[in-house]
Amino acid sequence: MRDLIQLLPDAIANQIAAGEVVQRPASVVKELMENAIDAKATYVQLIIKDAGKGIIQVIDNGTGMSETDARMCFERHATSKIRKAEDLFSIKTMGFRGEAMASIASVAQVELKTRREQDELGSLVRIEASVLKAQESIHHPIGTSITVKNLFYNIPARRNFLKSNPVEIRHILDEFQHMALAHPHIRFSFVQNEQETYQLPAEKLGKRIVDLFGKGYREQLASCEEDTSYVSIKGYVGKPEHAKKTRGEQFFFVNDRFIKNAYLNHAVMSAYERLLPEGSFPFYVLFLSIDPSHIDINVHPTKTEIKFDDERSIYAIVQAAVRKTLSIHNLIPSLDFDTNVNFNIPHHPSGESSQSRSSHFSPNTNSSSNRNVQDAWKKLYEGLQDNIQAFEQQAPITVKPALFDQHTTSSETIIQSRANQRENTEFNSSNFQVIQILQKYLALSWSNGLILIDQKRAYQRILYDQFMDHLQRKNGASQQLLFPKLLHISPADQLILEEIKEDLLYLGFQLALEDGAKYWVKGIPAGLGEEDGQSLLEGILEQVKHEASDLSKHRNEKIAQAMANRSAIRYQQKKLTSEEMNALVEQLFASSNPNSSPNGEQISRALHAQEIIDLLN
Repeated sequence: MRDLIQLLPDAIANQIAAGEVVQRPASVVKELMENAIDAKATYVQLIIKDAGKGIIQVIDNGTGMSETDARMCFERHATSKIRKAEDLFSIKTMGFRGEAMASIASVAQVELKTRREQDELGSLVRIEASVLKAQESIHHPIGTSITVKNLFYNIPARRNFLKSNPVEIRHILDEFQHMALAHPHIRFSFVQNEQETYQLPAEKLGKRIVDLFGKGYREQLASCEEDTSYVSIKGYVGKPEHAKKTRGEQFFFVNDRFIKNAYLNHAVMSAYERLLPEGSFPFYVLFLSIDPSHIDINVHPTKTEIKFDDERSIYAIVQAAVRKTLSIHNLIPSLDFDTNVNFNIPHHPSGESSQSRSSHFSPNTNSSSNRNVQDAWKKLYEGLQDNIQAFEQQAPITVKPALFDQHTTSSETIIQSRANQRENTEFNSSNFQVIQILQKYLALSWSNGLILIDQKRAYQRILYDQFMDHLQRKNGASQQLLFPKLLHISPADQLILEEIKEDLLYLGFQLALEDGAKYWVKGIPAGLGEEDGQSLLEGILEQVKHEASDLSKHRNEKIAQAMANRSAIRYQQKKLTSEEMNALVEQLFASSNPNSSPNGEQISRALHAQEIIDLLN
């Protein structure tokens, strides 16, 4: 009988590895930029065309490679970063697996040009689908240039799975921002479709944040620093009053490597407890410096997941550091880029801010208020154990108020409702009595029992139907703003906004683009009252960004859902008049789905008379 197990050819093995390492154009950007940083480059340029599907090019002025290294770097598990197994627990470079270049070369056409300082001539290597096409000597400046063309050209099925250009560019921008934040001492530039998006000089971290995200961040940054024998934490957190409705501006770096860690994010969010409005997310850029022997980064080929040998201690230290920063953030002056704010405790200049003067605080005096602040820091650690356990058990503590409060004031009305038309109900009468409970729920009495309605979810359903109708009819009315407002969003969010701009117009938004980069909000959908256009659009972008990876599918539903969720927030706890309750019930039971909100949550529940009797007995 013939043997069944065979050794895979290198080309197939490389394509299998590429499935883990190269998931989309942004994966290629990440790997190539990491290699440039490992090569000690002081300048890195990223050039892309057609959202990276056509060309991805990374140029650096690093150490370059010899002729032999230029060819060897495309072999599987060929790396200059480690020599033995023990090196895996003392890694200080970005890459180390030796898989990236081989994987990229197996699914694209790759051209590498490189030269070392001591060599008169450089080397050129061309590889297509793991097959060497050319290798020759060329004139080339010191450093390396790698061009990746026609990604997944030899695997059409994989190429078809790529998303639309704005979605892929957004992922590329995310990777670029991670690299630029992690290495502010390196000069970066980003060019897409022959237009320069970023030109970032070598700067301190604070200035790099402002260059990446906009001048509006200058006033909201608070320096965060904590130094222990186990881990050091340095960076910036955003002041609570500047929190946004969008995620995506929360960054953790461990030994200058960007990571994703829900556990540490929970530590930061718990430090902001009771400081943020519902649905708001703070900005933070935090760097953790730790002995490599205490972490394992060999978890996943993308290297964005890290294991700590004492994760609970990391949680406690991160939470305490952020709490300490928030406790004194009102005393921190505006960023002064002439001083070294990159990981230094800020010093108050002699000219204090108006807020500092009003509190009569000076860090250089021995005032009693200063001593009280110092003494109070020990309280920052109180409750840490409860927060950690709550997160690990995934059992958040919730307090359910009594449904009927004897002190609740209610108004009562009798209305004609279409609730008796709902399927699978036993309504025999069209006369209802409706009252409001805790300014959050409506209770409708009927002949067979009681119907409880969640006020906010009901409005979500009604508004969702209205917005869907506007999108389909393309006739949303607009409310002009007396003073247009500048929209502050990141370049990545601008790409999403550009793709859904036409749909926003149908809803009633009026946006004007100036200088090719600034959006002004001149009008918002009619009927939204005093709703802030900036906040409303942030909420839409947040939901669209995180729930619809490809906006070409179900775009209208996602936009209408985001609008409804955001617009219904003001009804979460609001006292309604009899007329408003009347209209709410009528519109709900006339909606497309009175039972479920656009998010799939239950809107109402019917309690039969016997169920009420059983509850009371």
